[in-house]
Amino acid sequence: MTGYGIGTRDNQKVKYTVELKSLNSKFLELNLRLPKAFSDKELSLRGECSRLIERGKVSLTVSVEYIDQAAGAATINASLLKNYYEQLETIANELGTETNNLFELALNMPEVVSHNEDEADEEEAALLMGAFQDAVVQLNQFRVDEGSVLQLDLAKRTRSIQQLLAEVEATETDRIPLIRDRIGQYLEEVVGKEQVDKNRFEQELIFYIDKLDITEEKVRLRSHCNYFLQALEDENANGKKLGFISQEMGREINTLGSKANHAGIQQVVVRMKEELEKIKEQLLNVL
Repeated sequence: MTGYGIGTRDNQKVKYTVELKSLNSKFLELNLRLPKAFSDKELSLRGECSRLIERGKVSLTVSVEYIDQAAGAATINASLLKNYYEQLETIANELGTETNNLFELALNMPEVVSHNEDEADEEEAALLMGAFQDAVVQLNQFRVDEGSVLQLDLAKRTRSIQQLLAEVEATETDRIPLIRDRIGQYLEEVVGKEQVDKNRFEQELIFYIDKLDITEEKVRLRSHCNYFLQALEDENANGKKLGFISQEMGREINTLGSKANHAGIQQVVVRMKEELEKIKEQLLNVL
């Protein structure tokens, strides 16, 4: 499910901004971009994301802005720099090489220059987590707002299928008599009216019409639609359940179409399928 949230927390020294973006996904997929200072917090953030965010492809980005510019400045370890320089100078003199770039070499040696952004205290960690919590609240609210719109649309399309089912029931009243008359007329044309065994004809007709009966399909489809609407009202995440119910709805609609043997009913079934396809597309956005 799509969503967006942003949270910021700051003190006199630094400002942390946490940005959360989510896209549709069957599972929770996390992509975290953290400052080096908080690399040790990655597992903790992942755990909080799993606890607070339902499934989705979630991107979390943390940015740092130093309010006090001196706080973000690099620190030079003077004693270590001096030690490196003296060692390099001694080696250069022994080898008789130039000593013009020794200072630059010493400055680039390990741990001579350290950046304050590579280190964070507990206060800064608390700022980060606070900004994260604010971003999660916004993200989930974004999803709630989108879900409300989806809920109305899904309910509308499900009720449309129920109305179309009522049209099927109104249309099928003359279906069996028409089938009976058509088969009887066909037999009379082929073998002659006098040659038709009425008893055998009635037996075969009952067997054939029983295969075309759609009463069970109508009952099950109506039940699935009611269950779907009931699940929509549940406060828990029901995206997968709704997906399963929509599959069952599709199975009953397909059976209606195959057993209808009636042009009018089959046209209504096509409209049902159109509504169901739109429902399935929307369910891809539901948690």
